[in-house]
Amino acid sequence: MPKSVTIALGERSYEVLIGVGLLDEASVHLAPFIGDRPATIVTDTHLARDQLARLTKSLGATADPIILPAGEETKSWASLSFLCDSLLARGINRSDHIIAFGGGVIGDLVGFAASILKRGCHFIQIPTSLLAQVDSSVGGKTAINTAAGKNLVGAFHQPTLVLIDPSVLATLPARDMRSGYAEIVKYGLINDFAFFEWCEKNATALLAGDREAQIYAIEKSVRTKAAIVAADERETLDMRALLNLGHTFGHALEAETGFSGKLTHGEGVALGIVLAHRFSARLGYCTRQEAERVAMYIRSVGLPSELREVGIKTTGETLVAHMLHDKKKTAETLPFILSQQLGQAYVDKGVHLSDVIAFLDEETQRGL
Repeated sequence: MPKSVTIALGERSYEVLIGVGLLDEASVHLAPFIGDRPATIVTDTHLARDQLARLTKSLGATADPIILPAGEETKSWASLSFLCDSLLARGINRSDHIIAFGGGVIGDLVGFAASILKRGCHFIQIPTSLLAQVDSSVGGKTAINTAAGKNLVGAFHQPTLVLIDPSVLATLPARDMRSGYAEIVKYGLINDFAFFEWCEKNATALLAGDREAQIYAIEKSVRTKAAIVAADERETLDMRALLNLGHTFGHALEAETGFSGKLTHGEGVALGIVLAHRFSARLGYCTRQEAERVAMYIRSVGLPSELREVGIKTTGETLVAHMLHDKKKTAETLPFILSQQLGQAYVDKGVHLSDVIAFLDEETQRGL
């Protein structure tokens, strides 16, 4: 039996199913939503090569999938326009369900297209990357990137169902596995120190393909996010903002590298988590020892812990300029997710950007 987590949002509640082999029995779980109509699947070139046949065989239909290029560049205006035109050409109506079969890029793009197509239609998430399985497929945030920054155009639009099969991770490159793992560590550092300690002990097994460890971490992450989303769906309180630990710094680093793939989203988050803890220590919140424990752990699993590792040599002022496009910025402030101690993140709305600039200038010189 698959594990089931409910995202409790009243009439828009939905289930997240987690289990090995769910992809091969997708028809059982998708039948109530897609009925007898041919399934409309959106995926990318990598999944079309490695996993699409499993899904179409399960659905028992001759699929006419929409296959998009793999990579962060696909989260763009051009891809959104192409996807919407392709879906309309297939006769999609408001009662249909579009299947997002891929990682975070496909999930975000398809979800956003579903939110605007005919003023809103349904979609189902079948996430295939570790990052998407533990984070981006759950919670209803959908978006594309723009020249100004990451995820700046989008909508809250919840899926009807999320189907997570860890077996698809077997074809995922090691770099992508590590990138997804950054989001798992994040959940421990937000509000669950015991889970962070579990991560310290079990990272090697999880990244090597241990199914028991993967399922435990995925379910733990999804349950943590489910509780936060149910309490603060649209990030109007400070609760859901905690899920952005590492992201304000990380998105600035991604923007600086031009969303080129030189720095993956998970790598940006991992380095952002390190920077958030070091900045917290600089401000006198968590200790320097705690901050360096995080940095050493991030480094131990093969993720970047220093700006020089990813070729960031620019000024703090330039990186802060990227942050000023952050979705969380208001007229008065740019909130930062910082740490009072390991496993106790909080939202700080009183950070002086001059302090951030000085801190980042120091970080670019670290180790030189």
